[in-house]
Amino acid sequence: MNPSPVVSLQDVSFSYGGPCVLDNVSLEVGEHEFIGIVGPNAGGKSTLLKLMLGLLEPLRGKVRVLGESPERSRTQIGYVPQYPQFSRDFPITVEQTVMMGRLGMSGLFGNYRRRDREVARQAMVETEVADLAARQLCTLSGGQLQRVLMARALACEPRILMLDEPTANIDMRIETEIFDLLKRFNRHMTIIVVSHDVGFISGYVSRVACLNRTLICHHTAAIDGDAIRALYDADVRMVEHRH
Repeated sequence: MNPSPVVSLQDVSFSYGGPCVLDNVSLEVGEHEFIGIVGPNAGGKSTLLKLMLGLLEPLRGKVRVLGESPERSRTQIGYVPQYPQFSRDFPITVEQTVMMGRLGMSGLFGNYRRRDREVARQAMVETEVADLAARQLCTLSGGQLQRVLMARALACEPRILMLDEPTANIDMRIETEIFDLLKRFNRHMTIIVVSHDVGFISGYVSRVACLNRTLICHHTAAIDGDAIRALYDADVRMVEHRH
């Protein structure tokens, strides 16, 4: 008997008031799976993540996360939003940013406990930003900032980590380093990552969910030029990864 999926979408449709952004989408994600969601701009990728997070309600269909509604499971999800979505001029340190991942889990009146600080410190160690703890966000490079946002997401001790284009506007070397980190985290949590680069992520994920209003899921070995041409409506060059 297969274990229950940690994320389940059944016949989900969504609209912002006009045509459907998502149309009859179904997807199941298993425990400790590493899955990539790819597709063209405006294909519904970020919308799909927001439905899983409970930030949006489906027009039709059902979304379940860890067996419950996304709203009830939200504290067990770490989320790294699309970069950048906030002003980096705000006067806040790396440590303070990561500590925000403990909000809602700390003591009364928002006071942080010793355990909150220990968990945040461990998250910084795991993402290799502990030596930047006292630095202001505005002084960080793009790659450093992305690691800090990952540490903030890890600070809630999630069972599921969701990332929306985590390596957009970051060079290839840093992209590889970040996905190597995600592969390591995948040993003890489920990872769902939105990306525009199917060729790159196919070396890391076990399945690729191809989304362009509707969704078709493939194991990475089954991704070929025909599948990508149907998704993007254009010819592409594929890169085969061997490990």
